[in-house]
Amino acid sequence: MDNYDRAILRHIQSEPDLTTADLAARVGLSQTPCWRRLKTLETTGVILGRAVLLDPAKVGYPVSVIAHVRIAGHDEVTLEGFETQVCAHPEIVECFSMSGDSDYLMRIVARSIEDYERFLKKVLLHLPGVSAVNSSFALKQVKATTDLPV
Repeated sequence: MDNYDRAILRHIQSEPDLTTADLAARVGLSQTPCWRRLKTLETTGVILGRAVLLDPAKVGYPVSVIAHVRIAGHDEVTLEGFETQVCAHPEIVECFSMSGDSDYLMRIVARSIEDYERFLKKVLLHLPGVSAVNSSFALKQVKATTDLPV
């Protein structure tokens, strides 16, 4: 990856809807070489995809919860079952397998605290192997970015 590739990534992260012509002009390449580099970054998996970011509160999910989850059994079947079920619930917007005190860390969006409580009781506590969930409610989002420092 050279400076042109990094410049392409910086621009495409902040403005994913740039045309190839505009992107090429910003990084100092002609359109065809820029397009080839962009396609290479996509086919090699450096660029995973492009997304539209929504304001959770404006679409009805103003509550953001960080949940630390402990799993009772660490066998492959339990962990794979847990991870498969997590992916099936759109309220769980991020989930990380962790080292340390928690086995998993999740970010969950909810319509209200009561909505999260229902989700906790009806879904989270019934996922494969879950032995404990420790939830914290975000008071304010200080920083949120999808841009990586390339």
